[in-house]
Amino acid sequence: MASSLAVCMLHMRVRGGLVKWLQNADTFLQRSIGTNVAAQAEATRTDETDEKDGCKSLYAVQAERQEQAERSVLISCHSRTNDKKFLKYMSRHGNINKYFFYESYGVYAVVEFTNRESVASLLEAVAIPSISHESVVPFKSRLLSLRNLGSAETPNQLSGKLCQPQTTIPISELIQRLSREETIDQQITSLTESYQLTEENSRLRFLVCSLLKDIAAAYFPECTIKPFGSSVNGFGKLGCDLDMFLDLDGIRGWNVKMPKSGLSLEYQMKRANSERAVTQSILSVVGECVDQFGPGCVGVQKILNARCPLVRFAHQPSGFQCDLTANNRVAMKSTELLYLYGELDPRVRYLVFTVRCWARAHGITSSIPGAWITNFSLTVMVLFFLQRRSSPVIPTLDHLRDLAGPTDKSVIEGNDCTFVSDFSKIQVQSNKETLEQLLCEFFEFYATFPFSRMSINIRKGKEQNKPEMAPLHIQNPFETSLNVSKNVNVTQLERFVALCQESSWLLQQSDTNTPRGGSGGDTVTTWGLATLLLPSQVAGIKGRKRKRREPASERIKSLLESLKNKS
Repeated sequence: MASSLAVCMLHMRVRGGLVKWLQNADTFLQRSIGTNVAAQAEATRTDETDEKDGCKSLYAVQAERQEQAERSVLISCHSRTNDKKFLKYMSRHGNINKYFFYESYGVYAVVEFTNRESVASLLEAVAIPSISHESVVPFKSRLLSLRNLGSAETPNQLSGKLCQPQTTIPISELIQRLSREETIDQQITSLTESYQLTEENSRLRFLVCSLLKDIAAAYFPECTIKPFGSSVNGFGKLGCDLDMFLDLDGIRGWNVKMPKSGLSLEYQMKRANSERAVTQSILSVVGECVDQFGPGCVGVQKILNARCPLVRFAHQPSGFQCDLTANNRVAMKSTELLYLYGELDPRVRYLVFTVRCWARAHGITSSIPGAWITNFSLTVMVLFFLQRRSSPVIPTLDHLRDLAGPTDKSVIEGNDCTFVSDFSKIQVQSNKETLEQLLCEFFEFYATFPFSRMSINIRKGKEQNKPEMAPLHIQNPFETSLNVSKNVNVTQLERFVALCQESSWLLQQSDTNTPRGGSGGDTVTTWGLATLLLPSQVAGIKGRKRKRREPASERIKSLLESLKNKS
């Protein structure tokens, strides 16, 4: 009910009887969308030191995106809304920095104003719909609905080029697109550009976090909700889940030495005997609010007994599957580390996107939990390979730790999560290998890697003896006692190795890695990277495996026949 009834409706004029009530609601909303002091402090600290050759730290990027989100609204529109009339109407409330349309269970618009006063002005001009047959709990949010503004001249005007894509193109279309490129390096670049998050999709993710923060701020007025993982580490693809972190460290007065005299807050956390219990209590309350009052939030699940407690739900207006956690700081540091590696050398991001796409095309990874290799494990494997080049492409984590300054020091639950955040302190590597060379060498590297004996460790940047008998052992960069690939079984690892062997062989064949034009028209011939994405390669590997097992099957069959004859 909340998702359908709590959405505010924009009207051409204000409904006078609601003005006084709305002003009271605005007081809370304006407080909840105010500037977060901690975020500003972080941005100020990092802006002074972390920019080199256009590189910004993750903190600076997040602070900028959060500021944009606070000045933005999300509006449901009719599919034939005239965009010029729409823009003119919205401009009544202030200057607009950026706006765009997208489709998800209908057409939506994201509008970013130049200042927050424009958002407040817009919210003063909305009315809450009255539903006669149901009771409504009014929650005033920045998710709005627009109607009766005027239609476009032609049907589906907004569903053409103006609507920004929110999902990746089909694999068949990607293969055709790659086959038209002239080099494998261009194919890798084209794949990344087709799959990576767009500017608009990134803005939408931060806006969803900001909308959710407005709900959580009822209990924690100075909290922030930040995206982490694929949404911000630079390796996310269109359509990936939105992982969010409820951050309470920005509350003023937190971790401040108690004064001998003066005021201090009186508060109590009831029935909490551990930090985990506190996290569960916080997420339980926030999850209940999201379920009852969160516009557009459906399918809310409170998964509080997981290793990392979380609230999972779908945000229909954006189309995102969302996970909200409240005490997952190691994952935040992992996000920052991956972002740093991706910014150090563009080849890192290109290679990760290519390997992930290749793995998904062949069923090595899956969105369903199981024995498959995860995207995070694959990313760590790419990083490790790049560290192991004769001339390393990226430094080890230990080296980044040695470069860290006093402000970079970070110890979380006894785990050393320290590494440098100042890009200017990191020396650029001399490796000049092309993307094609690196991709071919990646497959060759893992086709012959001694998985049965060795562990992958990006902290040291070298193989180490496996501390456990798991088929695949990849040490967690920060929680070093954990194996991030513990779920992978022997079958899946063997498939990965076999596909690496197959792909390495294919890239070395002249008829595979040479561009071949079509006979005419739009027909193109698959070659290079596009060949590696064809599903027929997996069938071939499975077929060869069956052939290798046939002799053993024949021996068993003969043995059974002989036993039958004797009896």
